[in-house]
Amino acid sequence: QVQLVESGGGLVQAGGSLRLSCVASGRTFSSRAMGWFRQAPGKEREFVAAISWSGGSTYYVDSVKGRFTISRDNAKNTVYLQMNSLKPEDTAVYFCAAQAAYSVGIAMTSYDYHYWGKGTLVTVST
Repeated sequence: QVQLVESGGGLVQAGGSLRLSCVASGRTFSSRAMGWFRQAPGKEREFVAAISWSGGSTYYVDSVKGRFTISRDNAKNTVYLQMNSLKPEDTAVYFCAAQAAYSVGIAMTSYDYHYWGKGTLVTVST
C-alpha cells in the first residue's frame, strides 16, 4: 500500500510560481513512475506531467510545456511539480499519483495509476 500526501498549493497571481510536493510512504517509491493530474471545477481530471522511476524521462501535457517541471528525489520519497508563469486556467486541484511498481513505461492516463493523493488546491488570480 502506498500513501501519497500533496502540499504546496495556494493562491497566486497570474505570472507567479508555486512548487507542489508529494511525499510517498513505503519502500517502493523508487520503483514507481509518478504523475501529476489536475481537475478544474466542472471539468474532468486531466494529465499534467509524469516522470519515470529514475527521473530520466519526463512527459508533459502541451499546455504546461516550458512552464512546469516535474522532478523527484528518491532518497526523500518525494516528487515535485515546479509551476512557473501560472495562468488562471491552471486553477485546479492537483493530484499526485503512483503507477504500479516496476511498470513498463510511463502512463499518461489516470486508469494506469494505482495510488492517489487527496489533492492540493491551486488558485491563480488575474
